[in-house]
Amino acid sequence: MRALVPASLLPSILACRKLGGWLLCGSARDTSTGSPGPQSPGHVGTEAAEMRKRQQSQNEETSAVSQVPENQRPNTCCFCWCCCCSCSCLTVRNEERGDHVGRQMHTTKMESIQVIEECQNPTADEILSWSQNFDKMMKSPAGRNLFREFLRTEYSEENLLFWLACEDLRNEQNKKVVEEKARLIYEDYISILSPKEVSLDSRVREVINRNLLDPSPHMYEDAQLQIYTLMHRDSFPRFLNCTIYKALVESTVGSTSET
Repeated sequence: MRALVPASLLPSILACRKLGGWLLCGSARDTSTGSPGPQSPGHVGTEAAEMRKRQQSQNEETSAVSQVPENQRPNTCCFCWCCCCSCSCLTVRNEERGDHVGRQMHTTKMESIQVIEECQNPTADEILSWSQNFDKMMKSPAGRNLFREFLRTEYSEENLLFWLACEDLRNEQNKKVVEEKARLIYEDYISILSPKEVSLDSRVREVINRNLLDPSPHMYEDAQLQIYTLMHRDSFPRFLNCTIYKALVESTVGSTSET
């Protein structure tokens, strides 16, 4: 036997079906039975409109977040695995990187250091002598070019560039030029903010900081010697066993034997 639905509830039932289900009928209580009762059609329509507004608001927020430029989104923190924070260290680095990109390049004679040195082709005897004498190789422009090419593969080219910059400073006599070159060397190779910073101990750094008060052509001598020793003991043995040097030796010795 079917249960009869009171006539007073029929409008609410029809309104709920039109909106897609009974869940939109609300949570009103029937005063007689204590069970959930239907709401009026007008109230149901109001709740449906509010739900549509909330859904539209959420969609707008999602699209707004997706349209934020990458450079304005928070940085991923280097000490946690979330993206909810703006890490101070990354922010500082990004600002410094932006300043470095926007900074104009200094026009000085030191720009020639960034270019491969002009030199004549070395002889077979000269190339073979480099394996026995690091000093002789460093005195040869061709030897320095080849050694620099190897250091570039090890991401330590700045050591040789720093040494060359110090050599250039030692040969300068003009006081104003000395001050300018000394400052550029510090910014490029000594400052901890530089991407080309060389590895120096604290004692040498203290000497450099004192010498900055009165720059001179020889103010970087201790640092230059320390980097020279580092290249000699650390990089030079690997250079002699690298394919760059071995290929040059083989090609030179082969061409000499043919003649």
